[in-house]
Amino acid sequence: MTDAQSILAIARRTIETESAAISHLSTLVNEGFSDAVNCIIESKGRIIVSGIGKSAIIATKIAATLNSTGTPAIFMHAGDAIHGDLGTIQENDVVICISKSGSTPEIKMLVPLIKRGKNKLIGMTGNPDSFLGQQADFVLNTFVEKEACPNNLAPTTSTTAQLVMGDALAICLLEIKGFSSTDFAKYHPGGALGKRLYLRVSDIVANNQRPEVDIDTPVKQVIVEISEKMLGVTAVIQNDGIVGIITDGDIRRMLNKYDNISGLIAKDIMTSNPKTIPIEVLAIEALELMQNWGISQLLGVDGKKYSGVVHLHNLIHEGIL
Repeated sequence: MTDAQSILAIARRTIETESAAISHLSTLVNEGFSDAVNCIIESKGRIIVSGIGKSAIIATKIAATLNSTGTPAIFMHAGDAIHGDLGTIQENDVVICISKSGSTPEIKMLVPLIKRGKNKLIGMTGNPDSFLGQQADFVLNTFVEKEACPNNLAPTTSTTAQLVMGDALAICLLEIKGFSSTDFAKYHPGGALGKRLYLRVSDIVANNQRPEVDIDTPVKQVIVEISEKMLGVTAVIQNDGIVGIITDGDIRRMLNKYDNISGLIAKDIMTSNPKTIPIEVLAIEALELMQNWGISQLLGVDGKKYSGVVHLHNLIHEGIL
């Protein structure tokens, strides 16, 4: 069994090797990169991202990142393209071909077919003097001195460089297009990130029960209301307006303070002027308020009208926290 220090040394060496390569990558970004970005912005088509081997895996990620940040993209495997999938490329599409060497047989077959269709070609390669580098309209240089693999064979540092260059491309397009958090939410409606950007307090309140008692409600009935509605809290209402809140904590403190609770009413144990939140605001704002105030529930209001409760557990369930 290899000792822990040897394992950690290998891991650190790998990270340091790739880190150095990525740091150097920023020096390789030149006017060819900015021209490629402008080409994509001016294009009326999609981005077709293609590669072979490990570069194909990176191409799928780049296409996914472009799609999620507002630039329509499709992955096309270079091997499949020369065996029937070339029809993926439409007239106004821009093609990004990814290849470390820039001279694999598949790339050499694919590039002339792309050029024949008069589509703009962006080559992402570690060798600008390669076949791909020479044939591309724009070159994104992803040169790395060596792979993290001790044999300098397994694609490691080179694929990391491709990934980072793809991210740089996507973020440039995002910022230039003014892609906002609202736009992001449209493309990520089902995930936690999207929910932070679109889920509102009203969406949560609508799915909860609405615990409420009158200011003169006997404490025994207050306890029943809190228990039945299962939110650990109830609003206290007078003349259709919120005048207080009673929580599980208030009930426990009452039981410690009074031996006989039969004559107590909601007004006797409630907390006046409770924390409220407009139901039209984002749920993430409810979380921030709860964290700032050290509480686990807020009363949602529509104007001055009580609408219901948003609980910390709701936010956890939705993946907001």
